[in-house]
Amino acid sequence: MILKNIGVFYGKNLRYINSTNLKINNHYFDNISKYCSNENNEPIIDCEGLIILPGFINSHTHIGDSIAKDVNLDLTVNEKVNPIYGIKKQIINNSLPTHLESYMYSTCKSMIKKGITTFVDFREGGILGVTMLKKILRLVPIKCVILGRIDYYQTNEQIIKNRSIPKDKQEELRVVSNSVDGLGISGANEYSDSVLAHFSKINKFRAIHAAETEASIKKSKQLTGKSEIQRSLQIKPHFIIHMTYASKFDLHIVRKYTNNIVVCPRSNAAMAEKFPDVYSMLKLGYNVSLGTDNVMINSPDIFREMDYLWKTVMSINNKRIAPLDILKMATVNAGKIFRNKGVIQKGSIADCIFIKKHEVDLDPMHDPHAAIVHRASESSISAVMINGKIIHGKI
Repeated sequence: MILKNIGVFYGKNLRYINSTNLKINNHYFDNISKYCSNENNEPIIDCEGLIILPGFINSHTHIGDSIAKDVNLDLTVNEKVNPIYGIKKQIINNSLPTHLESYMYSTCKSMIKKGITTFVDFREGGILGVTMLKKILRLVPIKCVILGRIDYYQTNEQIIKNRSIPKDKQEELRVVSNSVDGLGISGANEYSDSVLAHFSKINKFRAIHAAETEASIKKSKQLTGKSEIQRSLQIKPHFIIHMTYASKFDLHIVRKYTNNIVVCPRSNAAMAEKFPDVYSMLKLGYNVSLGTDNVMINSPDIFREMDYLWKTVMSINNKRIAPLDILKMATVNAGKIFRNKGVIQKGSIADCIFIKKHEVDLDPMHDPHAAIVHRASESSISAVMINGKIIHGKI
């Protein structure tokens, strides 16, 4: 397939090319040039008026609670999503699997329509939860990085006494980890140092929520005498979620273990938590990506996430993050973690979004990066492509 006369956000720096030709071959981007050859008489599509950008990567979701949208809005984070006693767990435990699957399916369809071609899901429920999500993914052409876990959490006494993970739970963890792309750990406050060290030995992606709330930071100090960030680093994470209350000191020590942070600003705001210090994270050289978090709390919409982040940073810091850097958070930066995604260049997987250049909210487009970050929306999308095939809309 050759796409003619198309605008492109090209390469790892998302350089905007107003008009070029783009060849897609065997699910991958091939030649990107005004002079694409067509030796094999491939179909040629005139894309005048369209811009192509990398498919969005939603770097942190919990789609299992899609059935509980906006339930008990005024509860705290723990009251809502604590893995042991939160209302989310109660709702999921009391829901029929077919109902849960139906709403998870709808969320996947919703993400595709919004230009999300890959999402990274913290999958609760052990092997049954993983099996349920895989069943959904066979019905929807969206990609998913599944980070599983087992339903095992320790008491305060077990944490203080540094109890290790029981043999039967070690076996359960082995089964789950063999079925997923990695581990998505709820938080350090649910486990002893011994268990966190055990998680670090799983040779796949490892991720953990950390410093999401002030209460979680205080609990770690009271329970163990150590900071939550320091304890979270014991799993040797490939990336950390939230860092909402991370201090400057925290940001410096995390750099020794990982350069990857996923922030979820709208979710934090919806839960009346602090805004993450994205400005400092970028200044320190972190690779920052965007997630939308729990569907029960927040809609899985990267357009809205980017717009909120851009404007809120300016409001708080009186300094603006470049729209280009925010667009990278939704594409290129996440692609650095999850490999061969989030970029349009020769050899990369052809996952992308086609944007209507002359859509009413975007035209005239004086700054293409800013236009996408704070003016584009689902209505701006002409089509979504995954693995070189149009799976939503048309071009």
